[in-house]
Amino acid sequence: MELLDLPVLLLGVARSLVDGIDDGVRARGFTDVRPAHGFAFSRISFGGATVAQLAEHLDVTKQAASQMVEELVTKGYVERHPHPDDARARLIVLTEKGWACTRAANDAADEVLRPWADDIGPERLAALRTDLAKLSRPGRLRPAW
Repeated sequence: MELLDLPVLLLGVARSLVDGIDDGVRARGFTDVRPAHGFAFSRISFGGATVAQLAEHLDVTKQAASQMVEELVTKGYVERHPHPDDARARLIVLTEKGWACTRAANDAADEVLRPWADDIGPERLAALRTDLAKLSRPGRLRPAW
């Protein structure tokens, strides 16, 4: 069995998904964000995150995460709040604009994924989901684009 084509196929599908979501987000008026911001939003949307947690999630330095947070604050997508459990930390949370962008990304993802699901059908989609869940390791995301 040929295995070496799997990385190319998996990465190609991932890239098509991210590009499709990015195109959909931009078409919905959010032209000042990039895919890396979406990866940050995905972490922040679960109750907020500190810069350190965001850095770990994105697999970047705290300085890089801090710079991204500052950019997103300036653009109005996130804001800093006092952390409820750590007086030294700030909790980064989505603003209404950040939530609107997240909803736009979810809608765009559905637009990209729906034809894929239709193409392979419900049985193969369920099998693919099961197989990917077996292979996937939860943890950090490092967006490359």
